Amino acid sequence: MILIVDFGSQTAHLIGRRLRQLGIQTEYTNPEEALEFIKSIKGRKSTKGIKGKNEKKAFDTSDTLGASDTLKGIILSGGPSSVYEKGAPTVSKEIFELGIPILGICYGWQLMAKLLGGVVENGTKEYGPETLELRIKNPAEGEARQWRQELRILKGFPATSTVIVSHGDSVTKLPGGFENLATTRSVKYSAVANEDAKIYGVQFHPEAAHTECGQEIFRNFAQICREKLTLLSLDPQQIIKEIKQTVGNQKVIAAVSGGVDSTVAAFLIGKAIGKNLIPVYVDSGLMRVGTDQLVIHIFTKLIHADLVIINARKRFLKSLKGVTDPEAKRKIIGKLYIDIFQDIAAEHKDATFLGQGTIYSDVIESKGSKHASHIKSHHNVGGLPKELKLKLLEPNRNYYKDEVREIGRLSGLPEEIVMQQPWPGPGHAVNIMGEVTQKRLDQVMLADQIVVEEMKKAGFYEAVFECFAVMTGAYSTAVKGDGRVYAEVVAIRSYDSVDIMTASWSKIPYEVLARMSSRIVNEVPDVSRVVYDITSKPPATMRWE
Repeated sequence: MILIVDFGSQTAHLIGRRLRQLGIQTEYTNPEEALEFIKSIKGRKSTKGIKGKNEKKAFDTSDTLGASDTLKGIILSGGPSSVYEKGAPTVSKEIFELGIPILGICYGWQLMAKLLGGVVENGTKEYGPETLELRIKNPAEGEARQWRQELRILKGFPATSTVIVSHGDSVTKLPGGFENLATTRSVKYSAVANEDAKIYGVQFHPEAAHTECGQEIFRNFAQICREKLTLLSLDPQQIIKEIKQTVGNQKVIAAVSGGVDSTVAAFLIGKAIGKNLIPVYVDSGLMRVGTDQLVIHIFTKLIHADLVIINARKRFLKSLKGVTDPEAKRKIIGKLYIDIFQDIAAEHKDATFLGQGTIYSDVIESKGSKHASHIKSHHNVGGLPKELKLKLLEPNRNYYKDEVREIGRLSGLPEEIVMQQPWPGPGHAVNIMGEVTQKRLDQVMLADQIVVEEMKKAGFYEAVFECFAVMTGAYSTAVKGDGRVYAEVVAIRSYDSVDIMTASWSKIPYEVLARMSSRIVNEVPDVSRVVYDITSKPPATMRWE
């Protein structure tokens, strides 16, 4: 088993996922409890079948698959803090004296360097993709190739590769015993090793899908830890079994939107409890054109359930009147959804659960761990009231988007459903910068429809992870009919991703962008120009709000 010390990184849970893909069991702990937890693991006699205080509850099949009695390695995750901030999370220096292999990632590496006598300074900032270059000792190609093979933690890395970075501090002086392995354009110590102590540090994020050789880091570290590598597959039948055990003969109000996350969750719940599933689609008026028809198709043709449709368009628009703050929007929308679901539950006295399609990226961006930074409140996490009358049932909560797709596929859902583009619960409300009015909602829906149509015509809609239009709230001058027009700017956003935690902007051909731009400025009222967002994640989030 490998222990992950969670310092609050947005991608800390991804570390466990990457190890799980190698068949390695993991557990998580907070830095304040790390030393005590490590000693308890080393000293416990048996953990199989026992749920400890750090083991997660229902549906967390990802990280504690019957924890091993043997702690083989420790990973210190990244985090949003600076090691020199007052109250910054830290670990006991004693951890480095236990003889257990340790890998520090980003903040974890910086903290390690500081505790072991190195120097960390603020000023060298890197956000997004960077080129990692191995520090070749010898100029001869044959010697350089041999040197690369001897790099235990970077074994298999080419001379240069792309890595994902996101930090404002960096190590400027190595602790004693460490050797520099690789650099980026701005950071000298991007990968380091103390082979005698089996302690390693990387300034980039190997867990990010867009780090080209990231999985090799974990594979190499696992081999250093002498962990046996196997392949694990997702098992929807196990999830269905757990739903049955949790729900019993009670009914579940399932929030559905036509999106892949809520559809997979409802499908799994339906397989577990049959007619006790009550899917509810709230027509907020914020969804994409055609969503109503899609939801009806799913729950009449694929999932044979008694679908409840609530027309709440006026209610949502009225509640959003005058609201410009993105967080306020998300929380208002989240509360409205919950109020409606609880009203439906009141009509079904034996409905005690609320089923949601929450996935892990929703949780972590809504501050899902002790030291995580709050990015934005997802309506199904940050928008929930403190006193929720219904019990939450979230089968997808510990899985990423690509895992949810695979679970849906293995459960029997058709490819066109599991591979459809994602769409957030707040819908177009977070594609409108500033106040949501009927006029701006009509504008963004038409602009978005144009984006979708042109992407489909060009054969790119299925090739990208998601594409949509944004009312930016910025205004610029245009000339229409020989007259001056001062109107709003529309942005097009399209990105490629695997698990939503990292993304790169889509390389859409110029001619496709040109058709989108021409149609939007001609067909959407009061629009002056169109821009294309070419920002990766990090630093940007998927949506503008």
